[in-house]
Amino acid sequence: MRKIHKIEAANPALIIKKRVAAYARVSIEKGRTLNSLSAQVSHYSAFIQKNPAWEYVGVYTDSGESGTGVGRTEFQRLIADCEAGEIDIVLTKSISRFARNTVDLLETVRRLRELGTEVRFEEQNINSMSGDGELMLTILASFAQEESRSISENVKWAIRKGFKEGKTNSFNIYGYRWNGEKFIVHPEEAEVVKLIYANFLSGLSAETTAKQLREMGIKSYTGMDEFSATSVRAILRNEKYTGILKLQKTYKASHLDGRERKNNGELPIYIVEDAHEAIISKEDFEAVQTEQARRRKAGVFANWSINTSALTAKIKCGNCGSSFHRKGRKRANGTRSHYWRCATADDKKKGECRMKDVPETKIHLAAAEVLGFEEYDEEVFAESVVKISIPEDFTITFHLVNGSEVSKPWQNTAKKDAWTPEWRKAHGERMKKREYSDDQRQVRSAWMKAYWARKRNGGSET
Repeated sequence: MRKIHKIEAANPALIIKKRVAAYARVSIEKGRTLNSLSAQVSHYSAFIQKNPAWEYVGVYTDSGESGTGVGRTEFQRLIADCEAGEIDIVLTKSISRFARNTVDLLETVRRLRELGTEVRFEEQNINSMSGDGELMLTILASFAQEESRSISENVKWAIRKGFKEGKTNSFNIYGYRWNGEKFIVHPEEAEVVKLIYANFLSGLSAETTAKQLREMGIKSYTGMDEFSATSVRAILRNEKYTGILKLQKTYKASHLDGRERKNNGELPIYIVEDAHEAIISKEDFEAVQTEQARRRKAGVFANWSINTSALTAKIKCGNCGSSFHRKGRKRANGTRSHYWRCATADDKKKGECRMKDVPETKIHLAAAEVLGFEEYDEEVFAESVVKISIPEDFTITFHLVNGSEVSKPWQNTAKKDAWTPEWRKAHGERMKKREYSDDQRQVRSAWMKAYWARKRNGGSET
């Protein structure tokens, strides 16, 4: 007897496309242009999209960034997308474009390999997933790192040789223009520099001068940016306005991180006298440096335009850590009271803090008690108290110069304090003049009798 067997049709296997991205970087410092970056983007876009087995994700690009670190914006975005499982293959031109730091390169490649993401280096024909991929990467990345170090050392040597000869880098600063050999005074901007120094020596703050310059419509030498207090302070610190060049004030300790550090004696500093025409006299410049040091030491008390007291900048919130600010309010009796409020509670944009306000009179009374005086003495307070903290509502903690801490409770008696005999008498006169109907008088009389009955019995005042 015949047997018939049915063979089911096989389902065609679905082709799962690999999600592919590319990373490109050009270094402006080596003379490459943005045209090179555009060419890399076009190349990889076309190369990925013509492969039917690949799905195009995009090209991540960084320009003018050093390859010695991994702190590049688009590079970090690429890694984040790989960690999110959005990329299977990363294409890049060479090891030097990906990174010149061997340790960071290997750590990044290993990290991506653990995620299942493959990295392909076009010039070296290396695949991070292959058996000998990591060995080749280690060897070639070491060469790339050494090349970067060699270039960095050559640049440093040239710059330091120029410093020894009294030569500076060619750049512009406000008040001067660089003509290829030295700084040339810009007359209009020089007058602004003189104004900045004169204002400061007259007692004005950098913030006040910056506001004045903005109101005058004065821009930076690019004509794009407005003056800020930071810009004003930078001009006040720059010795170039006296005709002096101070060379090698900063340096880069390592070509790997590229961070500039202040030269505190690690390397020689070269001073070039009369390098160019001065805008500010040396005497005025030194006077400004002395005044800046004094103001830094005095803190907020250096600014005469700010209404300060011995409590200013000394009260800290134990809840959020912000400083307390002095505020004022008008009482119902016409007098004015002052209190201290947490900066965070005062400005909701900074966050949320529910620490209660502290009346200034309560701080004065507590301080007098802690320091052993009948009345608050501002001079004694300033010499004896380092700071005040408000750890919780209705508690004030004094931190004394001898290292001890004393906490004092306080009660809110603002309403009671405002209800003076004079105010009570005036209020009574106003109430007598009010006209009530018979019904209103009866209701008011009954309410007052019930109120005082509760008071005598120790009940609620409401």
